[in-house]
Amino acid sequence: MEHFIQGFLICAGLIVTIGAQNAFILKQGLLRQHVFLVCGLCFLCDCLLFSIGVFGLGTFIRRLPAATIGLAAIGALFLTLYGARAFLSAYRGNTALVVAQGGNTQSLWKTLWFTLAITLLNPHVYLDSIVIIGGIAGTLAEAAKIGFLLGAISASGLWFFGIGYSSKLLIPFFRRPITWRLLDAITGIIMWGIAFGLIRYGIETYQGV
Repeated sequence: MEHFIQGFLICAGLIVTIGAQNAFILKQGLLRQHVFLVCGLCFLCDCLLFSIGVFGLGTFIRRLPAATIGLAAIGALFLTLYGARAFLSAYRGNTALVVAQGGNTQSLWKTLWFTLAITLLNPHVYLDSIVIIGGIAGTLAEAAKIGFLLGAISASGLWFFGIGYSSKLLIPFFRRPITWRLLDAITGIIMWGIAFGLIRYGIETYQGV
């Protein structure tokens, strides 16, 4: 359960941010256009990328202490900056999500291709899912990776389908900067907490070499 919660929180901290993908899902939910397929496609992409990171790159990294230390340092630096950016956004409080209502219904295939584009053409998705999540998973024992992966994909599924199907309730709140300020502050706390854990792990690994 500990590793499930760890994977859940890490994934949540990475995906619960303002971005093109989340804005698109919110819009599709608001317009009630292909909501299930859009959310499902985003979720499947995360499942694939998380699995590659946890059982592919993560396993390789665990066998190389130097690579583990290096990736832990890179991950900690990235997450520290990521958290700082979230805190800065929370402090400024000048961000709000605008989703236009109305418009023509987009064809299913065009919608799915666009979903794939905003998901897979974003370089951050690989940094988050393979490098960060895979790197953290590389610090875990093999048995713990399954719980970690299940936690990560659970957070992904809850987030995508949650914002897709509850968008009519969420849109009025996400138009308010205060909502994003709270969300950014929580994200910053999670990211800095993870970064601290990575730094501690890197130091312990270095001392054990």
